[in-house]
Amino acid sequence: FAVCLGLFELVFIVTAIMAQPTMEEIFKPFMSQPVQDKAYVRLATANIGAVIMPFMIFYQQSAIVDKKLSPKDVHIARVDTIVGSFVTQGIMCAVIITTAAAVWEKEGPRNLNSIEEIADVFSTHLGEEAGKVLFSMGLLGGALVGGLVVSLTAAWGLGELMGLRRSLEYKATEAPGFYLTYTLMIAFGAVVAIMYPNPIELEVFVEILNALLLPVVLGFLYVLAYKALPEEHRIKGSYALGVAILFSLCCGVALYLCILETIDAAV
Repeated sequence: FAVCLGLFELVFIVTAIMAQPTMEEIFKPFMSQPVQDKAYVRLATANIGAVIMPFMIFYQQSAIVDKKLSPKDVHIARVDTIVGSFVTQGIMCAVIITTAAAVWEKEGPRNLNSIEEIADVFSTHLGEEAGKVLFSMGLLGGALVGGLVVSLTAAWGLGELMGLRRSLEYKATEAPGFYLTYTLMIAFGAVVAIMYPNPIELEVFVEILNALLLPVVLGFLYVLAYKALPEEHRIKGSYALGVAILFSLCCGVALYLCILETIDAAV
């Protein structure tokens, strides 16, 4: 059900096309990064944490184990990951393009500080009622999928740590610890989301935390891929060097922006 609702996010791609931005309008902002702007640094840091989420790495390895994939399934698993990465980031870019185009068309650049304001933006291209309904469905679907992923990650991780049965193939009576952890995580997330006064501020904070944890997670992931895997599956040579450079760039930018965010918060 959550995945079906998440498909409504594809409407964002349609709205991005309807906005009809030129290539110059899309790529010109890349040439001028206002790193002196505190709000920009904060959102840039959060954006890194939103794109490369540490818990997603744990989720994927647990999901692969739960699906009982073997070494012969590595290729299809990689294709699945690559396709999913492009689709999700394509949707994210579509949301940014749609929002930017609509805001500039109406009244020029301004901050969007609530879900209601963001929903109003999508009414520009889809009409008031259709825009709000489709945006709400896409947002709800994405939130449900995200909630399932985070909760399953915690349940799988704690189950592995404590030596409990941990698989969706088991019934609740066969793996009570797994399903209890899963349920408690969903309940905890719901309570925090309801009690926190500003959901956008909460989201940005969580994504900044993701960016801060990124070097630790990617560092361990690289060590595992370089040393711990069976010899035939280890990353080697130029490929290993390329991955190391890419990981270092991601972690370096994340740490740099986190430091700037910390300095700005302290001033």
